[in-house]
Order: sequence, then structure tokens, then C-alpha cells
Amino acid sequence: MGETRFQPAEIIAALERHAVRYVVIGGLAATLHGSPVMTTDADICPACEGDDLERLARALVELRARIRTPGVPQGLDFACDATFLSRIEVALNLTTRFGDLDLSFVPSGMSGFEDLRQHVAVASLADVIRAKEAANRPKDLTTLPAYHD
Repeated sequence: MGETRFQPAEIIAALERHAVRYVVIGGLAATLHGSPVMTTDADICPACEGDDLERLARALVELRARIRTPGVPQGLDFACDATFLSRIEVALNLTTRFGDLDLSFVPSGMSGFEDLRQHVAVASLADVIRAKEAANRPKDLTTLPAYHD
């Protein structure tokens, strides 16, 4: 699965079919706001209240999600259920049949879904910049100038 062509619309469609509450964040959110920087994965911040994790787990099963790890292109199997997801404190990097999907329960510089949610499903460009600056990773620092144009 690690070599799967990235198809973000298919990932988002699966989340929508299962009524997952989430906010698109990271590079995909920046792209949706017009950034010229292309991304190779989808990043979302999912909601975690009530049956949110059950719906997310059902979407991940449909996507055939596996944990993304170096040296294992097809990813690792995991117990894809609400109980497992409730134990993830910050993030989970996955590979799916439509490309890579990163779940960020507490994105850098933010406190989670409720912090991001503004009755939209895509984080504002200002929030994307804030998170990337807070993460301070080399890959984020190289894309920041394009987001400020």
C-alpha cells in the first residue's frame, strides 16, 4: 500500500460516508486554500466525542488502513476499533488503499478538533501556518514561505 497513488478525494469520500466529524489540516488544507505546494498525504484532526471514534474506525476499515512505518511498505495491521483509537494521544500515521492518511488528534500548536472547528471541514490557512510553525519540522519549514504568499 505504501506505493499507492494518492487520491485524497477518495479518502474524504470514505470519511463522509461514515459521517466522521473532522477538520482537514496540514498540506492538504493549504492546497485547498490555494497553496502551490503539493502534498502526498491527507492530514485530518478527527472529533473524539460520543461515537465519533466508532464512525472513524468504520471509515478506516473501509479504507483498509494500516499503520505506516519505515521498512514495511504495506503497513502494519492494527485493531481498527474505537478502543484502539481512544488510546492514541497525539497522532497516528496510516497508509490506505488511496494513499497516506495521518490522524492528528492534537495538532501542533492546537488543542484538537474543537479548537479547529469553525463549521468548516478545512482548517484556515492561518491555523495551518500556526501548526507548521509549532511543529518546527524541516519539511514544514521549507513549505512555510509558499503559504505566506
